[in-house]
Amino acid sequence: MARARKRTQRIPWKASDLKTLRSLARKHSAGAIAKKLNRTESAVRQRAHSLRISLRLA
Repeated sequence: MARARKRTQRIPWKASDLKTLRSLARKHSAGAIAKKLNRTESAVRQRAHSLRISLRLA
């Protein structure tokens, strides 16, 4: 029998999180931004994509 996946609590994005994301984008990697925001790299990439923020390093 397969084990059930543990569901994680979703944390809403605050205005300060978005401001930090915008200021760190194109300067730091998605992984570094994720650690700073205490989120997963995937969550940072998804939010940046939805806000049309590029994460490519300049």
